[in-house]
Amino acid sequence: MAVMALAGCGGGASSPAKSGSEPMAESASFDATPNAAPAAPGQAPQGGEASGAAIRGDMKAEQEAPREPSNRPGLGTTWGETRDSKITTSPFVRADSKNAFATAALFYTDEEGARSMANASGFKRFSEGSIDVGGGVITAKLKSGNGMFLSGFEATGKKFIVGQAGERYSIVLQSHVPARLEVVVSVDGLDVIDGKAASFGKRGYLLDPNGSIEIDGFRQSMDTVAAFRFGSVRNSYAEKKTGDARNVGVIGVALFNEQGTNPSSWPRGDTQKRLDANPFPGQFATPPSN
Repeated sequence: MAVMALAGCGGGASSPAKSGSEPMAESASFDATPNAAPAAPGQAPQGGEASGAAIRGDMKAEQEAPREPSNRPGLGTTWGETRDSKITTSPFVRADSKNAFATAALFYTDEEGARSMANASGFKRFSEGSIDVGGGVITAKLKSGNGMFLSGFEATGKKFIVGQAGERYSIVLQSHVPARLEVVVSVDGLDVIDGKAASFGKRGYLLDPNGSIEIDGFRQSMDTVAAFRFGSVRNSYAEKKTGDARNVGVIGVALFNEQGTNPSSWPRGDTQKRLDANPFPGQFATPPSN
């Protein structure tokens, strides 16, 4: 089991590092306190008592009609079983507190969805699905519960991972640069740390120089997560929590560099070198040397 660290706010004082009780722990930075963890589907959010103006006895409170669950085909991510996943907090000040310097999206679907897109423009199968974020600053992959990386396909300029209903998965992020990064991650439009609508203002996990982390669920506390499991859109955490399935089927990754660092100066490895390769480097003819 790995221990990850959460990063603190950019542009202000960061929380002091906290040591984990496990020899390996994920380190990440975030603003939320442990009691701000996401609520399980159907569970009331944690917090104090509601306050508001008194309602006259002769007035009836309007009740919003319950929304019909989505019947969209394909996969969503459900709120799975509780798993041990310890984290600590560590100081991290962003170079830009509001804007990520790189973002990427990794889509997922089931085999039926893959077959339905087989005739789409640019369709191509691959054995191990991954995306490069920031031109090779990091790579992101999905790993199944049996330890194998999931395969997928590319179509219409997007990369899709193929999963199966009931299958547990985790998000594996590998850094290829010699600097710390803060990584904000979303699943189906929800932040993986607080379970609310994802945004750049949320805090993320810390990725050490050339290091890797594995995110295996929605965070419930400093010690546990609710596992990511593929399921129907109807039973997805996003649908059950918000009644909105419009963002189901996509995983988002946003990268923030630390104050005092410059992403443009980092070596990007062979991937970036290949992308920058010039097929016609010469401009004009020159005379022979002798």
